Amino acid sequence: MKPPRKELVKRRHRRIRKQIAGTPERPRLCVFRSNKHIYAQIIDDVAQHTLVAASTIDREFNLESTTGATCSNSAAVGQLVAQRALDKGISKVVFDRGGNLYHGRIAALAEAAREAGLDF
Repeated sequence: MKPPRKELVKRRHRRIRKQIAGTPERPRLCVFRSNKHIYAQIIDDVAQHTLVAASTIDREFNLESTTGATCSNSAAVGQLVAQRALDKGISKVVFDRGGNLYHGRIAALAEAAREAGLDF
């Protein structure tokens, strides 16, 4: 019997995090995807500190639809997190897809962040 999707995502995320770590020079862009929303954080793992965050539940984020679970809303979150990072002087990051496949909302967020000026 195949394990549930949530368990498979957790396994992949643990496997990925063994190799990826954010440093002060190149912090980690971590993405979490729920059924209704998407969240992105830029984290310095050495200092264990979140430098920048954005999500579809931010006050200044206006949803284009009733839910945050669309590729267009994910792209808007990618642009927002990239803009906030560039305002803080962060231009290079390491991408952590959070155990999710690089497809759909995750890919839309990553491509939008790249277009907005983040290098990863």
